[in-house]
Amino acid sequence: MNTLALQTIDVALGDRSYPVWIGSGLLADHARWRAMLRGRHALVISNSTVAPLYLDRIAQGLDGLRWASFLLDDGEAHKSFANVGRALEALGELGATRDACIIALGGGVVGDLAGFSAACWMRGIDFIQMPTTLLAMVDSSVGGKTGVNLPAGKNLAGAFHQPRAVIADIDTLATLPDREFRAGLAEVVKGAAIGDEPFFAWLEQHADALSARDPGSVMKAIARKVRYKAGVVARDETEQGDRALLNLGHTFGHALETAGRYTALLHGEGVAIGMLLAARLSERLGMSQAADTQRLQRLLEKLGLPVAIPAGMDAQKLLALMRLDKKNTAGTLRLILWRGVGLAEIVSGVGEADVLAVLQTAG
Repeated sequence: MNTLALQTIDVALGDRSYPVWIGSGLLADHARWRAMLRGRHALVISNSTVAPLYLDRIAQGLDGLRWASFLLDDGEAHKSFANVGRALEALGELGATRDACIIALGGGVVGDLAGFSAACWMRGIDFIQMPTTLLAMVDSSVGGKTGVNLPAGKNLAGAFHQPRAVIADIDTLATLPDREFRAGLAEVVKGAAIGDEPFFAWLEQHADALSARDPGSVMKAIARKVRYKAGVVARDETEQGDRALLNLGHTFGHALETAGRYTALLHGEGVAIGMLLAARLSERLGMSQAADTQRLQRLLEKLGLPVAIPAGMDAQKLLALMRLDKKNTAGTLRLILWRGVGLAEIVSGVGEADVLAVLQTAG
């Protein structure tokens, strides 16, 4: 099979089902994505890094519509309520009606904020995800999680709002900085670590090719991770059960990102460190073996991802931030841990002393 051929993966949600298209040249395939727009108005939300590279391609496909663009500064710190307000003001200036569409052109920050803005305008309008980072392609663009950050923590305000379509044009990865690309690989590893040991083994075998951005290997990794996530979302759209497993490493990782004020670590870097902390906690609790932890650490290191808590971060402060995680219930920590590669599970009532011990020894 030609791994660079267009791949279509359906997220099956009844009358809200939508396609994820993965391939080359998709941003310029106007006939494909223009057909997903149902009204006369469109707002393209992007950022100051991505827009100069790709906005013109989108503009050519919007000929004949009333449209405008709204650009964020680049970075996680700009995923804020203030910018949601500005996006909504831009929709108002456009005269957007209920059949308008927001197009999210960028990475996870753009996609999350654009989706949340779409959920808010007139209680919900269409939006299309056009992810331009590896992390957004394999994770945040699929599944309908939208939101913004607060000073108290990451993604504490948000809504489930599914896109009309996801357009993952792998050509955009050519302009992605190496650090951003590696951060996206962390989300690929996460999917395998949760529930796909054969895929994890494939990643171990192809780590060098992925690091070198071999197109065939990258395409295969994206499609396999998206297919896995699409299946989970179809079974549990609003995270009442197994979808929570997709948060392996996130409780730790979000605390690390927040402690670093969203500038010290990229999201994927936080997830990488967080997964390893979750593995160490699982080992400490007798759920998994040291060999499982070591296997994960070797793969993360081979992909050039960080595996230690950045210097200067206080373990007690990180624990306090973890208490704000949305998965917690009844005032107790509820974490995603594992019994080895591909065997993640939800664990409630995790003792804070054990968590603190792991945090204190992971710098």
